[in-house]
Amino acid sequence: MLRLLTALNLALLILFPIAWAAPLMRAGLLPLFGLSEISILSGIGTLWTEGEAVLAVLVALFALAAPMAKTMALALMHLSRAPLTLLPAVQLLGKLAMADVFLIAVYITLAKGIAVGRVETAWGLWLFTACVVMSFGIALATKRMARRGNLV
Repeated sequence: MLRLLTALNLALLILFPIAWAAPLMRAGLLPLFGLSEISILSGIGTLWTEGEAVLAVLVALFALAAPMAKTMALALMHLSRAPLTLLPAVQLLGKLAMADVFLIAVYITLAKGIAVGRVETAWGLWLFTACVVMSFGIALATKRMARRGNLV
């Protein structure tokens, strides 16, 4: 079981960066014009260039830093390179990452409700959400294994 968790967790080190660059949604002002693809990275870049540095940093923290720090901490615990006492901090990082998925969902819901433009979800949203959920599951399984003493 530990090998499976380690393999899945290491896969996240590859899947998270792909999800960050993948299109989360396609948005356009009018249905007649083409839709622009928006990814996490392009969204952060747009926020930064438009003077919303604080918001850009918060999104980068929730969407990039928190999931990657959590993934690396779990990998180190699985490989016996970090103490299991880091598990509470890892769970906090997981909550921060899930907050980002919630904010994206709220944005899509609001944009669809305005009805001036058009917003479509794209495959990157599903990939990013799957990565966050998989990371949550890995952390939960790691915690259970640590309680039982199966994680050394």
